[in-house]
Amino acid sequence: MKLQHIFLLVGIVAITALALGVYQASSAPLPEGFPSPTPPGKIEVKQYPGYRRATYRYQGELSQAANQAFYPLYQHISSNEISMTAPVETRYPSSTLDQNDSLNQLGEAQVSFLYRNSAIYPSEVAQNIEVQDVPPMTVVSIGLQGKYSYQSYQESLQRLKDWLTDHPQYQVVGQPRRFFYDGPYTPDAIKRSEIQIPLQF
Repeated sequence: MKLQHIFLLVGIVAITALALGVYQASSAPLPEGFPSPTPPGKIEVKQYPGYRRATYRYQGELSQAANQAFYPLYQHISSNEISMTAPVETRYPSSTLDQNDSLNQLGEAQVSFLYRNSAIYPSEVAQNIEVQDVPPMTVVSIGLQGKYSYQSYQESLQRLKDWLTDHPQYQVVGQPRRFFYDGPYTPDAIKRSEIQIPLQF
């Protein structure tokens, strides 16, 4: 291999690593007390502290929920001068847990921006936004890296359902949700997310 090709290859690797670092460094901070994102492909049980969220309810194609809710939620935090955090939380209908409902992609989803801490409260709340306090919870979570597609939600949810079959000591106690950690300008290949199901022993 020629020397110039080696330098080119090293340069490409260095630029890719730098870009990855910039994208991840520029990500919004987690709410206080939140655990780190679950690594891609790993399944783990996690504990979350209580937190406060601003929620927009979306009705329609579930694959479009996060996109359609982003603008009204962004207006909410902008008008109240509230700093953005990551992740954005999308809760899907409990029916998506049903084996026979895997093809149903219509319903209501709740999409939320999470406040940095529960001491923050907006001065104005639009009619289409609901501010909620969420108690501490236990979840089983699977980490993902890649495009934010609804198909990846369904596939990963199935993996969690298989895990639950193997761990009958846990009981599902809430809607499945997805945490989206990276913004729209992050390349699809390095976007991070998690699929989670709330549990109790």
